[in-house]
This record gives sequence, structure tokens and C-alpha cells, in this order.
Amino acid sequence: MRCFWDEAQRGHAPSSEFFNGALHPAADVVERVDSVLAAIEPVETPAARSEAELLAAAGLAHTPDYLELLRTAHAEWLAAGRSGDVLPYAFPVRRAPRELQRIDARLGQHSYDTCAPIMGGTWDALLAGTGTMLAALDVAIAGEHAFALTRPPGHHAGPDYMGGYSYFNWAAIAALTSGKRTAILDLDYHHGNGTQDIVARRDGVRFASLHADPATDYPYFWGTEAESGGNILNLPLPRGTAFAAYDEALVRACDWLAEDAPELLVVSFGADTFEGDPISHFAIRTSDYVHLAARAAALGIPTLVLLEGGYAVDALGANVAAFLSGF
Repeated sequence: MRCFWDEAQRGHAPSSEFFNGALHPAADVVERVDSVLAAIEPVETPAARSEAELLAAAGLAHTPDYLELLRTAHAEWLAAGRSGDVLPYAFPVRRAPRELQRIDARLGQHSYDTCAPIMGGTWDALLAGTGTMLAALDVAIAGEHAFALTRPPGHHAGPDYMGGYSYFNWAAIAALTSGKRTAILDLDYHHGNGTQDIVARRDGVRFASLHADPATDYPYFWGTEAESGGNILNLPLPRGTAFAAYDEALVRACDWLAEDAPELLVVSFGADTFEGDPISHFAIRTSDYVHLAARAAALGIPTLVLLEGGYAVDALGANVAAFLSGF
């Protein structure tokens, strides 16, 4: 499997995040990348693309005002007399009908939590991540499996909002860029709420997600089985889920995706399903990832694998390598 990574993605290096009522050290640390790079086969650097090309791809999934906020947020934050990473603190319970000016208001308008800090290097990292994903997508479109080491994660980013460490939704951008009938399989501990919001009711794309029950786990407000219908299938699972029950749900998801005869599979792979993940509560072992990937590979179509979560840093590389080996 060909693997892609761009060193410019290291520019996104958050120091902290706010959740459970307090500031905590960021979970999406750069060391996650080093763990993966040490474990997988040699990676390729994506060919350079113009910013216009990268933004055209991102713009298929995200609104212009949201992209502009991401581009300018850090500079506006500093201009307002602030320091450190950009974090929102005020969120509307309804969308404001007027044009907002203050950076604080614009951040709240385009965020749903305080877990997506922005720093000076975030925008360039997002552009680099888009190039990384597009390079791997080209390989998949040509008929081979490919892996894009996408960081920061993407599946919580919606059409006009960030959250959950996510800013650009790599899976949705890939599906909408590909020109192929696409199946998106989300295998992260948390529901891919942003992906669901972007691709719902779109022709030529199906989205299936296996994730922790939102009754007990983030992102809480999306991911119920009742939201399934049309081109969406949600399969929430209880805390403590181990291989047998997870595999049973995966069979159901793969069978449903296959009904649409997809030409491309995009896998949002989060290794936070691992039994030792510090912020998650499933019981998948490293050796299980080989079998889970083989189950997806049995669909028999070219596959683009994207990295989402996985915060047991010391084990992340082994978990990613095990999953890729299943293809």
C-alpha cells in the first residue's frame, strides 16, 4: 500500500484543549505522527499543488466563509490583543441572521466545541493535509489501495464548523472530489458527525459509521441509529465492545455499502477503538485490526485509508500498521 505524508502538517501543534470543565494538554500531539511513521512502510511526499487547487477541493465540502475563518483566525486573534492558541468560548443556540465581525463571535458561529484550537501553523497544515489526501486519492482512483497520514483528524468537521480536533473533512473532500460512486466507512470510536452532515442526501455517496453510543460518548448530539436512512447508516455500540461484536457490526456495514456497488472505498480509520486508548472505551486489540481491515478489503474495490483518532501514542504505529496490512 502506498503511503503519503507531508512534513508541513507538523505545523498544527496545539498545546491544550478545553473539555470537562478544564484546560488539558492536547490529545492530538505531533508525536502521533512519529509513532505511525516509525511503523509503516516508507512514505511518499505528495507533489506540490497550487493553493487554488487545494481550496477548490476543500470547497466541495466546506463553505467559503468557514474556510476564510480558518485562514484568518490566528491573525485576527492576535490583532484583537490575544495570545496563544485560538479557542472559541461563546456558541449560539441558533444561527445569527446578521454578519458577525468579532473573531470571538465568528469562532462560535463556526465551532461546536472547544476542542479545535487554531495556531499560526494550522492553515498551512490543513493545505498540506489536503495535498496529502489528494495524492493518495489519485492512487486509489487509479486502482491501488493508498493511505494518507492525515493530521489533524477530519471526520468531526462539518460543512461550516470545526470541532473534535477536526477542521477539514478529509473523507468528505475525497468522496466529493473523486468523481466515483463512493462508500465511506468510519471506523473511529467517535461518530463521524461532520462527514454525515456533509454527505447526507448526496447522490453517489454512502456513509456507514461504527462508533460509541452517543448516549454515553462524544459527540453526543449525532450518531443515533434513528438517524439512519437514505445514504446514512449509524451503528452505535456500547462501551466495552470487543472484536466479536464489532466485527458483526462491520459485516452489516460492509454489506449495506456493497448494495450501492461503490467504485471507491474511503475508510476513516481511528485507532481510538484500541483497548488501551486513554480517551475511549472499546476493547479492540492490535491483532484485531488485521481482520477488521480484511473485512473491508473484501469489498474488492480500491481503498483510500485516512487517519482519524488514536491517542495511545506508543501503540498507534503498531495499530495503524496492523490495519494497513489487512489490505
